[in-house]
Amino acid sequence: MKDAELELEQPALPPAKQTAKQTAKRTAKQTSQGLALFAVVITLLLWASAFVGIRIIGANYSPGALSLGRLLIGTLVLSFFAIPTLKKLPKGWLTWRTGFAIFAYSLMWFAGYNVALNTAEQHLDAGTSALLINIAPILIAIFAGIFLREGFPRWLVIGGVVSLAGVALIALGSGQRSSVDLLGIALCLLAAVFAALSVIIQKPVLRSINAVHATWLGTGIGAICCLPFSGELIAAIDSAPIGSTLGVVYLGIFPTAIAFTSWAYALSRFNAGQLAASTYLVPAITVLMSWVLLNETPTAWGFIGGFVALLGVAITRIRPRNRLD
Repeated sequence: MKDAELELEQPALPPAKQTAKQTAKRTAKQTSQGLALFAVVITLLLWASAFVGIRIIGANYSPGALSLGRLLIGTLVLSFFAIPTLKKLPKGWLTWRTGFAIFAYSLMWFAGYNVALNTAEQHLDAGTSALLINIAPILIAIFAGIFLREGFPRWLVIGGVVSLAGVALIALGSGQRSSVDLLGIALCLLAAVFAALSVIIQKPVLRSINAVHATWLGTGIGAICCLPFSGELIAAIDSAPIGSTLGVVYLGIFPTAIAFTSWAYALSRFNAGQLAASTYLVPAITVLMSWVLLNETPTAWGFIGGFVALLGVAITRIRPRNRLD
């Protein structure tokens, strides 16, 4: 009986060890979430600065040349981290589905998005461009409802309608200045669609590869897609002021290599819809930066429309009171 009692008493210690393990896991999870939140902050600041940088550099670099130069720099920087760690990728990670997904988001987000946005900012100011691009979070929610079968909650539909009304007000303000600006509006909305689709497509890829490799492949494939602009890039480097060329280097290192990697890192740890909501802050940061650095602000209609658009996005985040999650 004593032996039996000893055997029954022995399991009394493991709970303490189990508690220690749970505490360690909890601490590791909190640390990971903290790093992910830091990555979100870095992404927002650098992406906001990109809108201002594109406006400054756009006078000397064509949209295609700027896109190619930015992607080449980003690929070069990421290569120092991605190539030495290729052997660490899990075996069998490259399937037809994963490969197609990587090509799709590389083409749309890194190539198409950049060219569309660079062209749009030749017709719109940085703040207005950021406000229009910020329709992407709503699109992400819509695409998630369609492709991921997450449904269409009532507040999502209401918020989407309000945000579209805000975009219409921004368009009204731009149309009063010049009908040509309508092209910039259309290109910004196209860029937002590219970004939204890419987030939905990239999310599953991050289950197979890490953020660095996902971004490195994106910039590399995107650069290949932009190679037709190589002649424009060479001509721009030869004729542009050194400040503009350094600006391209900045865009390649910070808003591209660093920000897209930090975004992918956060996307691998947060729900896509929740993470997309954080980009609501980008227009406000961009407007502040463009006001300080470029002395430009959206029109009165642009401010009103931007506020309405952001209000609509905020409405999409309302959750029913009876929801327990």
